Amino acid sequence: MASAAQGFIDFHNHLMPAVDDGAQTAAQAIEALRAFAAQGAETVLTTPHFDASLTKSPPALAARLGAFDTAWAELNAARDAAVLAEPAVKFPRLLRGVELMLDEPDPDLRDPRIRLAGGAFVLCEFPAMQLPPNAEWAMHNLRQKGWRPVIAHPERYRNHDTRLSVLSRCRAAGALLQVNAGSLLGQHGDRAQLVAFALLQSGWVDYLSSDHHARGTPSTARAVELLEKRGAAAQATRLTVENPARMLAGQGPLPVAPVEARAARSIWERLLRKVAGSD
Repeated sequence: MASAAQGFIDFHNHLMPAVDDGAQTAAQAIEALRAFAAQGAETVLTTPHFDASLTKSPPALAARLGAFDTAWAELNAARDAAVLAEPAVKFPRLLRGVELMLDEPDPDLRDPRIRLAGGAFVLCEFPAMQLPPNAEWAMHNLRQKGWRPVIAHPERYRNHDTRLSVLSRCRAAGALLQVNAGSLLGQHGDRAQLVAFALLQSGWVDYLSSDHHARGTPSTARAVELLEKRGAAAQATRLTVENPARMLAGQGPLPVAPVEARAARSIWERLLRKVAGSD
């Protein structure tokens, strides 16, 4: 199996067993961890789906986080057993957070289990794969409370305009952007691939993670290989190693130099046609 940037940190995946549409058993999660290990992962933060509205209902919040706690304990026990049984495999260390669905624009994020590794960063997404016209206000509100929102898979939203203006306003409000590795490979469709490369070409992407659901192989290694072939090895390392490590240290990301497309004008023309629905 090809290796990704050695020592990379993946902070968007679904490995807690039986809590969402990711791994359904601890055995599936351990198989995913083996695949991450084979690609050189140093740390994996697992991020099950979580609705922000639950933070407004203490009983619902306790029930959902309690289910996560049970799954987290099961996952760690399975990893510990695998480490003993397979000493040749360098299993990545495990941390936790959530993928926060912003169905509530003003969530209470005081519980550290909601945030990435319990720090100030929080992985966010919007409902129905649509960016609300006022999405930047949710980002602004989170920043005002001291949190650092990271928008998951921004390339996959279906309602971008030709200037990606909602994402631009979100960035201005303090949001960071995490692109899915699989999007660079076309795994989420041609349109998501075009947007992902447009974001990279603009220097807007802060992180690259897998969004792995414990099916198949994480896309990280192939995405890094693709970037390296395009002369962007330094950007790949920053996106998968350096900036995620800074996140775990409580630090903001370093700038990522634009990744030049082989045919920059063609990429933008195709993106504009896709956004306009004429391609």
